[in-house]
Parts: sequence; C-alpha cells; structure tokens
Amino acid sequence: MNEEANVQRRGAGRAGKLLASAALIVLGNAIYAAGVVLFILPSGLITGGTTGIALIVNHFTGMQISAFVGAFNVAMFALGYLVLGRKFAMSTLVSTFSYPVMLGLIQKAVGDFVLTEDLLLSALFGGLLIGLALAVVIRLGASTGGMDIPPLILQKTLRIPVSASMYVFDFIILIGQMLFTPKQTCLYGILLVLVYTITLDKLLAVGASRTKLEIVSRHNDEIRKAILEDLDRSVTMLHGRTGYVGEETDVIFCVIAPKELYKLERIVYSIDPDAFVVMSRATSVHGKGFSKAKEYLTQQP
Repeated sequence: MNEEANVQRRGAGRAGKLLASAALIVLGNAIYAAGVVLFILPSGLITGGTTGIALIVNHFTGMQISAFVGAFNVAMFALGYLVLGRKFAMSTLVSTFSYPVMLGLIQKAVGDFVLTEDLLLSALFGGLLIGLALAVVIRLGASTGGMDIPPLILQKTLRIPVSASMYVFDFIILIGQMLFTPKQTCLYGILLVLVYTITLDKLLAVGASRTKLEIVSRHNDEIRKAILEDLDRSVTMLHGRTGYVGEETDVIFCVIAPKELYKLERIVYSIDPDAFVVMSRATSVHGKGFSKAKEYLTQQP
C-alpha cells in the first residue's frame, strides 16, 4: 500500500513539474511575442528566425504574420518529428503552438497602439525581451521551434555544425528583408540581433558561473579545515612543487559561488597574509554542492 502511495506521489510530482515547465515555456513565448508586437513590427526592424521569414512573406503577399508563423511552425514540427524523433518533437510541442497563438492575441490586444517610434529604443528593448524569452525557453531544455529545427536536421543528416547553419540561415533572412527595408532601419535591425544574442548569452550564464580558486600556502591544512568548516565548501588538495626552490607543496583547489568570494578571501588571509591565490571564472560547474545536493560524511577528515 505504501509502495502504491509512493508511486502515486512520484507520478504527481512529475506531472506537476511538467505542467510548471509548460507554463514557463508559454510565458517565454508570450514575452517573445510581446517583443515582436511592441517593438519590431511598429518600427519595421529586420530580424532573423521564423519571424524574419514571416515579415518577408507579409511584405510580398500580405499574409498575416501570426498565420504564417503558425503554419511554418507546424510544418517544421512535423519535419522535426520525422527526422529527429518523438523525444525532440515533444520538447518543441508547446512552443510550436503557443508562440503563434500569443503573437495573434497580443496583436489584437495592442491594436494600433505604438509604444515608441524611436528605432534605437525599439532595437534595445525588443532585443532585451527576445533574449529574455529565448533564455527562459532554452534553460528549460526546450526549443522555440520554427527555424531552430532545420539546423538540427542538417547536423544530424549532413554533420553541419548547428551554429554555422543557423548563422547562414539568419544572414539569408536578414538579406531578404534588406531588399525592401530602409538602410537606417536595417542597421538598427542588426543592432537588435546583436542585443538579443548578447542578452541570451548573459542570461544563460546566470546562476551557472562560479569562481575557481587555487591557493598555495605554508598553512594549507589550516586553510583547508577553515574552508570546510566555516564556508561549508569542499576542497581538493593537488600535489605540486614550487618552481624556484623546488619545495614539495599542496595546492588547494576550490570552487565557490561569486557571493562567497569575500568570505573565502578573509578566511585565507587571516590565516596566511602571504598566501598565493589565483582566481578565475568557471562558466559552468556540475557535481555535488552545485548541480547535485551535497552529501556529508559522519566524520570529516
């Protein structure tokens, strides 16, 4: 009976996590759609991806942007399902349908309202919203669908790197819009792409970057114990030899969160003011104490 209850609780927990992830993916796509409707469409900025193709189609045929995005996303979803498999398709399912729906809803809600006519403000704030939206979706392990899918198919079938084909596709899409867009607006559109690319990179690194330290001191054992007890961080002792006098020594290797840096420096220099400390930035750390829960022994050495 207890086993059945545990299974039900685990099932409910998984279902809750899936619903929460789906809700956040919808939110990310809503933010993306808001950036497009509030800043890109009113200002006529050029952009990449599915939205960029939709702008080209809208210019030459008059087809509604949300309608084209919906049809294109469904077509790419079907292609991704056939080539990349069911698991990938399920990860893009929510975005495939939520983005065009959100785009249409926000367009109707906004109507003729124009937030700003300043191209620079449109490029900056549109880029910030799109970068934020992409970061939300990607950090959940999902995809925005649409033009994300062809580069993945080319990687699987022809071994072409995703980044290379993605840049080529975006370049072609931007060139297509430059045919009917004023030169100055094109330049601001390129700025938009740069802003959302930089924003995405920065937001994906939030919470993942750590500070890596290597400490050389004659009081290694005292520093090691102080870090373990006062900072509650693990350390690794690396054996080495000094280059000048050839003395055997241990190097303390430690990874901490940036906010813990001041406390660690205070610990080290209170024990040994002459300690040699090297600090560098680690862009991602996986393992116990970071991506996994800490485990404590009954007795620490």
